[in-house]
Amino acid sequence: MEFETYKSGFVAIIGRPNVGKSTFLNKVIGKKIAIISDKPQTTRNKILGILTTDDYQIAFTDTPGIHKAKTELGRRMVNASYESTGGVDAIIFMTTPVKEPLAGDLIILDNLKKTRVPVFLVINKVDQLKKFNDIDLTIAKYKDLYPFAGVFPISVLEDKNVDILLDAIRSALPFGPKYYPDDMLSDHGNRFIVSELIREKILLLTKEEIPHSIACVVDDMKDNPDNPNYIDIMATIYVERDSQKKIIIGHNGEMIKEIKNKSINDIKKLLEKKVHLDIWVKVKKDWKDRPEELAHLGYKADEL
Repeated sequence: MEFETYKSGFVAIIGRPNVGKSTFLNKVIGKKIAIISDKPQTTRNKILGILTTDDYQIAFTDTPGIHKAKTELGRRMVNASYESTGGVDAIIFMTTPVKEPLAGDLIILDNLKKTRVPVFLVINKVDQLKKFNDIDLTIAKYKDLYPFAGVFPISVLEDKNVDILLDAIRSALPFGPKYYPDDMLSDHGNRFIVSELIREKILLLTKEEIPHSIACVVDDMKDNPDNPNYIDIMATIYVERDSQKKIIIGHNGEMIKEIKNKSINDIKKLLEKKVHLDIWVKVKKDWKDRPEELAHLGYKADEL
C-alpha cells in the first residue's frame, strides 16, 4: 500500500444526547458495536468504530452525549466527550432539525472554537421533517455560530446523504497508513459489547430512575467445554438500591428473564454462536459517585 494514495485518520462524533451518534456509527461500520435507546446518556464510554475500505480507513469515536452532569459518572462522561476531540483529523458535530440552537449545542460549539481541524455540521433525523426544505432554517441558524467545513442534512434511519458525508470526511483526511487490521471493527472487545447489549435491554424494558442506576459487567465468557457451538457467559447487573434490584428481577423473575432472552438474541448475532447466559443482580450503593466503584465497573476516568 502506498501512503501517497491511501487515506486514513480519526474522526470524533460529538453532540448532545439522543441526536443519533451511536446509530450513525453502527450504520457506517455495518455492525452493531454501540447500543441504542431513547434514554439520555445511553452511551457512557468512548467507542471506536473502524471503517476500512480499499481506499481509506476512518476511525470514528462515538462519545457520550454532552449534558449537565450531576454525578461523578456524568462528569467523567462529559470530560471524555471533550477529550475525544483532541488529536483527531476531523470532527462531526451532530444535531437535529430545530428552529433555534439549543443550549447544549451552544456549549459544545463554544468549546470547539479553539480546534484547528475541520468541523462538519451534521443535522440528523431530517426524515422527521414534513418538508425537506424546512432544514434550511436550522442550517442558517447554526452556520451563524461556527465556520463549519461542510453542512450535511442526513437521515441515518433512511440512509439519506450518509454516503455524501463519508465522501467529504474521506476528502478531509490526510494520506497515511492503515492503523488497524482490516477485520477490526472496534477498539472494545466482545466482553464489553456483550455487557452493553445487556444494559441496552434494561434501558429498553425499564423506566424512571432504573436506566441511569444500572451497570453491567461480564464476569466470564468462554466456549462451552462440552459443546463448541455454545458460549457460556456470566454477567452481573449492578444497581444502587434494593428496590431497584426487585424491579430488575421482576415478579416471579419475569423481568430478568425478558432481559436475558432479548440479550441472547443480540449476543448470538455478535458472536455467531449459540449462547448460554447467566445473569445476577447485585446492589452497590451510590456507585455512580464512588470513584473506586466506577473503576471496578469499567468507568475509569482515563478509559471512558
